[in-house]
Amino acid sequence: MFRVLSIAGSDSGGGAGIEADIKTISALGGYACTSITAVTAQNTLGVAGVHPLPADFVRLSIETVLSDIGADAIKLGMLANEEIIRAVAACLPANMPLVLDPVMVATSGAVLLPDAAIAALRERLLPRATLVTPNLPEAAKLTGLPVGTQGEQIAAGRALLAMGAKAALIKGGHASGDMLTDYLITPDAVEAISLPRLHTRNTHGTGCTLASAIATGLAQGMGLSAAVHRARNYLQQAIATAPGFGAGHGPVNHLAQSTLG
Repeated sequence: MFRVLSIAGSDSGGGAGIEADIKTISALGGYACTSITAVTAQNTLGVAGVHPLPADFVRLSIETVLSDIGADAIKLGMLANEEIIRAVAACLPANMPLVLDPVMVATSGAVLLPDAAIAALRERLLPRATLVTPNLPEAAKLTGLPVGTQGEQIAAGRALLAMGAKAALIKGGHASGDMLTDYLITPDAVEAISLPRLHTRNTHGTGCTLASAIATGLAQGMGLSAAVHRARNYLQQAIATAPGFGAGHGPVNHLAQSTLG
C-alpha cells in the first residue's frame, strides 16, 4: 500500500479538501496521511467561514508524518495564505512526486487564496511541482494569459512549465461544449484528454478529487499520462454516480472506483 500525504484544507461538508482526498486515495488503494492547513464551515451552497491553522503547526504536522510514516507522493490543495505556503515549501522533501492543485476559488465562488499568496505559490511551489492542475480561471490567474481557446490553454500550460513546473494539466471544466477536454502539457508533448461533459450540479470537490487520484497513481509507480487517464476516468464515474446531496453544488461519489473495470 503506497502512501500519499495530502496538505490541504478541511471541508466540513465532506465533498472537497482533505475529506475528498482521503476518500479518493483510499478508493484507489493508497494510504492517506494529512496535514490540515485550514478548517472551513461549508456545505453545498457555499463557504460560511475559513479558519487557517498557524503556519508553524502546519509545518510540524508535515514533518511529523514524514519522519515516521513517510510518503510516496504529496498532493497540495488549499494552502490558505502566504505564511502557510512558505512553511510548506520549506519542508517538502526533494525528489518526491508532487501534485499541486492551485486552489484559489471554491466551486461556489468563495475566494480561498488571497492575491498576496499567489506570488509565493508561483515562486516557492510551482518549481517543485511534478504536475500542476489548474482550471481555466486558475491558469489565467497564474500566468496572466487568456485561456479562451485551445491554443491559448496550451500556451498557458507551456507558460507554467516555463515557471518551473515539470508538467501542467489544464482542466477544461469551465469551457463550453458537449466534450470536456483537459490538456496535459509536458516538455515533450501535448496530450488532449476528452470525455463527454456530464451536465450536473454535482461538481463540488472535483479538482481536489482529480489531483488526489493523480497523486495516488504516481505514488503507485504509474507514469504521468497513465495516472492522469486513470484519475480522469475515476472522476467521470464519481460525477456520474453522485449521491445528489444538498441543494447546491453536490459532492461526487468517491467510492465510484468499485464501478471501474
